[in-house]
Formats: sequence, C-alpha cells, structure tokens
Amino acid sequence: MNRTVLTVIAVLLIALGVVAASSMFTVYQTEQAIVMQFGKPQKVIQEPGLNFKLPFVQDVVYVDKRVLAVSTKREEVVTRDQKRLMVDSFARFRIADPLLYYQSFGNIQIAYERLETILNSQLRQNLGRQILTNIVSGERSNLMNQIRTQVNVEAKPSGIGVVDVRIVRADLPKENSDKVFDRMRSQREQEAKEIRATGAEIAQRIRANAEKERTVLIANAQKDSDILRGEGDGEKNRIFAEAFGKDPAFFSFYRSMQAYRASMSDSDTSMVLSPDSEFFRYFDQQKIEPAEVK
Repeated sequence: MNRTVLTVIAVLLIALGVVAASSMFTVYQTEQAIVMQFGKPQKVIQEPGLNFKLPFVQDVVYVDKRVLAVSTKREEVVTRDQKRLMVDSFARFRIADPLLYYQSFGNIQIAYERLETILNSQLRQNLGRQILTNIVSGERSNLMNQIRTQVNVEAKPSGIGVVDVRIVRADLPKENSDKVFDRMRSQREQEAKEIRATGAEIAQRIRANAEKERTVLIANAQKDSDILRGEGDGEKNRIFAEAFGKDPAFFSFYRSMQAYRASMSDSDTSMVLSPDSEFFRYFDQQKIEPAEVK
C-alpha cells in the first residue's frame, strides 16, 4: 500500500513538473514574444524575463528584436535625364510592433520579400525624378532620407520601423561606362594638348627673352672690354711715350730685345740678314751706355 502511494505521488510530482515546465518560458534581450492560443494572439511580451502561459493550450512565437537588414537585387533605374543606372541598395529595420508584424507576414522571410518590393518601388520612383548628378553627388544623403521616410510610411502599418536606407552602388551599364570613359579620355587628351601647346609657347618666349638678354649682355661686355682695352692701350702708349722721352736709347734697346725674342722664339726659324744690318746693331756693342739722368 505504501509503495503504491509513493508511486502515485511520484507520478503526480513528475506530472506537475512537466506542467510547470510547459507553463514557463524565457524571453531574452534580443527577442519579443507573442503568446498564442489556438492560433489567436493573446498577449505580447516585449520585455526580457521569465513568463508563464497555459500549458498545452498556449504556444509562444518569438520575434527578433534586433536591427535587421534586407538587400535588394541589382536593378536598372532610368533617371529624369534618361540616364540608365544599375543600383544596389539595402535597408535596415526593426520589428516595432510584433503583433502587427505577425498578422501581416507570419514569418521573417515574407517580411524580407515585402520590404524588398517596397524598397525597389520607392527607389525607382525617387531616382526616376532625379538627374544623374544629384544621385552621385552630395545630394544623395537627402535623397536617401526621403526614400527612408516613404518606405517607413508603407512598412509601418505592418509593424516594421525602417531605420536606414542606403545605396551601395550606383553604376552606369557597361556600354554607357565605355562611352563615358572614351569621352573623358578624349577630353583629357585635348586638355593635355592645350597644356603642352601653352607650355611650348611659354618656353619659346622664355628662350627668346633669354637669348635677347644674352645678346645685350655680350654686346655690353664687348663694349666695356673695348673701352677698357682702348684706355689700356692709351695708358700703355702714354707710358711708352714718357719712357721714350726720358731715355730714348734704353727704349730703343728694349724694343730691339722684344723684336729679338719675337723673331727667335721658334727654334725652327731661319733668318738671312747682313751682319752689318741695323737689326744686329746691339750684338756688336760690348757695353750699352746708360742715358744721362736729368
């Protein structure tokens, strides 16, 4: 009897443990929870902690509380100025209202698909109203804010709050890129030719000015040298004249010595002169009388 009672008590305790375990669930910081009863939402729990539900009757659906991201496929967009762009974009969002989210989508995959459709639609509409330079310039930030606001307006009734929208890449199609590249290269080559032509003109002008200055400098130097040479020759002649006036005999002797040195400096020189020539008059003199000093 006692063994039977103990067995029943043990079974009851195990059953109570199973029931208690079935009635408790934990919501973590990164999660939100919806308590469901027979497929109908009963309660939404957005704060982390230990919670309770009716065992075997109610179920719990967990919803992510973190910021999530959805990317769009590479799409072609035509701008207002009829330029074609290949655009990659993404949006970051969080589930603000888990009940609306569950009622609208049921699971995250359907939510991704719906957000991707909304984002593509808004990108086409907004980029189609812009010219290419606004999309690739500093206006892109304002444009992204507008798209985020409009995507958020469409997604909010489904319990989703869009945090940010960004264009990852906005490229021209390959054929357009090739044309743009060829045009840019032609422009740069034209600019290079103009710069080289301008540089050649400036270089020619600088060389002409330098040549002119060189000619003027050489002419002035030649003029100054001629003046100095003339003054030197005049001074030399004056000194010679003074020397000749003071001692004509010595001056005549000095000039004769210069003539000897100039004519006999080359060892191969041959001279045929009469011995009594005036040129050799100093060779016969044993002593040269100095001039009288006055």
